[in-house]
Amino acid sequence: MNEAGAKVIRAAVVAFFTALSAFLGHLAIPIYVLLACNVVDYLTGLMAAPKRGEHPNSYKGLNGIAKKVCMLLLVGVGALIDILINYAAEYVSPGFMEPFIVAIVVALWLSFNEMISILENIRDIGVKLPPFLLKLVRLLKKKTEEVVDKEVNNANDSN
Repeated sequence: MNEAGAKVIRAAVVAFFTALSAFLGHLAIPIYVLLACNVVDYLTGLMAAPKRGEHPNSYKGLNGIAKKVCMLLLVGVGALIDILINYAAEYVSPGFMEPFIVAIVVALWLSFNEMISILENIRDIGVKLPPFLLKLVRLLKKKTEEVVDKEVNNANDSN
């Protein structure tokens, strides 16, 4: 490929991610982090499989990819919930608009879950983990759950 073709491809990639980031707004970074975690988890899972006495095969690989796609669908469900919340809130309090709150929380929770899996894969490969790292990611996942649970319980109590 010549340099002009490479420039066109780079420009197309930059334009795509710019448009996607503009569309997603605050949800872009959590989505990109989740996608990165999905790829790293998949790869480290493949590397850790022999250490666990497992043999990767195409069925397991496709099943793993299907799970990663379903994670993105969960974020999509969160975005749909956000759309409905914002639609209803517009009638209650015109001018209210807080896009993608639920979707961001879903993406964060899934990312922390993927990070736990990545760290476990790396540990199973034989790399010594910093003693605090797995505890920290588990704590962040737990705190995300606690904050959401508290908000849901507060909303239920006020009804």
